[in-house]
Amino acid sequence: MARDTGKTKRLLMDAARAEFAEYGIAGARVNRIAEQAGVNKERIYGHFGNKEGLFNAVLGEAMAELAQAVRPGEGPAGEYVGRVFDYHSQDPTLLRLLMFEALYYGDRLADRESSRAAWYASASESLRDSTGYTSEQAAQLLLTLIGLGAWPVAMPQLARLALDKQEDCTGARGSLRDFLVAFTERAMAGTDTTGTTSTGAEVGS
Repeated sequence: MARDTGKTKRLLMDAARAEFAEYGIAGARVNRIAEQAGVNKERIYGHFGNKEGLFNAVLGEAMAELAQAVRPGEGPAGEYVGRVFDYHSQDPTLLRLLMFEALYYGDRLADRESSRAAWYASASESLRDSTGYTSEQAAQLLLTLIGLGAWPVAMPQLARLALDKQEDCTGARGSLRDFLVAFTERAMAGTDTTGTTSTGAEVGS
């Protein structure tokens, strides 16, 4: 029975990830998720409580996968931006889930007891230790680096407009990645370990 329960949850999670990435929380339908998973929709309520609970589980799993694959503070900041860009370019599902979370919950988290806060705090500490920045500056840097790597993937239509590309092109993505990495490294090179730029302005001020 436990094995069957685990298989059912896995089927529901996979179906729900595709459903939420396509329609968001408000637009997702438990009937479609259950049908795609090949199980009775009552299993959703039994395992996850409600649709929001299922979304929380899906988002938590997707974030855990990102945390395993891409971590700041390991290597140059530019390469971290490149890894973020690569990760989301290969599969933009997590970004879509995060955008739908923001649309549905605003600046609140889908799961109030989220382990994500601890992960971001740890990631900021890694950047603080590797750069010499203050804790506040390291947190600001983390947000900035994530934005550099993720924004072009999160908003592909803006990337197409800004880059004047009529079609999605692998070559264009590679060129953009190279630019983002180089841009980040130049920015970091112009900042000393106190978080002060070569012009004397503090990072994040």
